[in-house]
Amino acid sequence: MSPSSIIIFTFLILLISPISLSAIDAGDDDNLTAYEVIESFGFPKGILPIGVTGYELDKSTGRFKAFFNGTCSFSLEGAYDLRYKSTIGGIISKGRLTNLTGVSVKVFLFWLNIVEVYTSEDELGFSVGIASAGFPIDNFEMCPQCGCGMDCNGVSESDRGKQVRKDIANRFVSSL
Repeated sequence: MSPSSIIIFTFLILLISPISLSAIDAGDDDNLTAYEVIESFGFPKGILPIGVTGYELDKSTGRFKAFFNGTCSFSLEGAYDLRYKSTIGGIISKGRLTNLTGVSVKVFLFWLNIVEVYTSEDELGFSVGIASAGFPIDNFEMCPQCGCGMDCNGVSESDRGKQVRKDIANRFVSSL
């Protein structure tokens, strides 16, 4: 084999290897749900409501999208209202979801876009740009359901959960 053939052969092996490895990695991700992907980045699954129909993740940029059959809105114990568009997205990394689009919270009479979600030790923080609020991360262990949040089929959260939801509303209000 000539030296130029060896160089070309080596170049082709190096070129093909990363493609094969990334194809294997992408295949592994196809088996994960959107909730599992969110958890793999350090977030609790409860930041997504029940009903995600699919997702996209670009590992090289962190661009993440989750899809629903339509818009999704719910109230959590009457304390605050959340609205998810049929497609939400952002850039995800370990413990941080930035440039978030498609998720809004009602504060007083105004709908404000949640633009960032981040983790800090045992807290989950939400930013609406002009204000942010942090909450215990274990408040998000369960996924809310579109239309009824955590109060579906006449079964509501425990008294502790009700108080947590009221505290959430008060934190956003006091941050403004």
